[in-house]
Amino acid sequence: MATEGLVPITRAYLARYYDKYPLPRLPDAATALADRLRAISAALALAAAAPITPDEELLEKEANGIPAHKIDENLWKNREQMEEILLLLNKSRRPVALQQRSTAEDTETFIILDDVETKLKDMLKKLEQFQIKNADNVFNTVMTYMPQDFRGTLIRQQRERSERNKQAEVDALVNAGGSIRDRYTLLWKQQMDRRVQLAQLGSATGVYKTLVRYLVGVPQVLLDFIRQINDDNGPMEEQRERYGPALYTLTKLVLAIRLYLHVSLARYGQRKIEKDDIAVLQQAVAIYTEEFEKFTEFIGEVFVNAPFFISAEDAGAESRNSDDYKETIIPAGKTHEVILSVEAVNSYIAWDFSLQQGALNMVLDIGFHVEYISPSGQKTLILPYRRYEADQGNFCTVSAGSYKLVWDNSYSSFFKKGVFGN
Repeated sequence: MATEGLVPITRAYLARYYDKYPLPRLPDAATALADRLRAISAALALAAAAPITPDEELLEKEANGIPAHKIDENLWKNREQMEEILLLLNKSRRPVALQQRSTAEDTETFIILDDVETKLKDMLKKLEQFQIKNADNVFNTVMTYMPQDFRGTLIRQQRERSERNKQAEVDALVNAGGSIRDRYTLLWKQQMDRRVQLAQLGSATGVYKTLVRYLVGVPQVLLDFIRQINDDNGPMEEQRERYGPALYTLTKLVLAIRLYLHVSLARYGQRKIEKDDIAVLQQAVAIYTEEFEKFTEFIGEVFVNAPFFISAEDAGAESRNSDDYKETIIPAGKTHEVILSVEAVNSYIAWDFSLQQGALNMVLDIGFHVEYISPSGQKTLILPYRRYEADQGNFCTVSAGSYKLVWDNSYSSFFKKGVFGN
């Protein structure tokens, strides 16, 4: 079935949907404990007569600041902070006096930090799994709108290639000695790159839209949706207003936990952690991990059931009989050309066409070839000329520039050809 008649989900439509999913209120203790940990951290720096370092000053500024507005950016920020805390709690990096556990107080503190480490490791793993599952759900849902033929396979291959390249970029940064902060800055940049690419796809015009519709067959309703989904006042803004505040509170709490651990462990040789302070830490971590897990479970359910995730059965994945398959008449003695401007390497160009056979059961064919035109105008043959009754193919670009697809009926003196394709 075609997607004709569908329209992109609007913010008002999502608002009615979100009314069915009220987010349970966070405990007031989440805010109170974050405030308490920031206050303890400031007092520790003064009491130990050790001024805060530039790194601590930056962390303190972030802990006292306003979290990012986007839901997914906050999820990445929480993941980053959990990794930073786990690095602090690594047994080999703990203060020597604490590692030696020469007193009962040291031993008790060590055991509590082990418990904190275990809780955060478990939560970090769950968050990673949540993000992977959510990304796969989004991609697979989008794919239900795509033609279920070689073009869908191409899109999957392109995604896999893109993700391998992104992972290689992260690995190179880590191998070069990049910090956890550096890595998450890159990860968020990659996430934004994905978003920009979607927006560009949705708002593309002219030749690029010809590429999308003519060769890939993406339904227009999907293009319109991905163009507007992350607008400042678009559908996702409703989600941010509804569910963002709770996540922002949890982001501030994990930042306060990290700040406290950073300051207290750095000064452990001068001032050991007091029982009341470690109790505040324990309570903060317990509430943070419990509430963060509840939030991811809740938001995951909202994502999966959201109305912009329309099944192929409901929305209708396009098929070979889709309106996007057009008949192009090529007169006798003429050619038909499609020129595609490609700005980046590793883009897929694909074609799928067949001839409408003539009267009297005559077998008709059409010449077809593909060539590359460099920015300087030099031409390179990509696919050699050959006559076809039908053909289906693709290639991955290795250079930016223009790619020309040519259907040739110049050799025919009498018969026009009807090319049916996408």
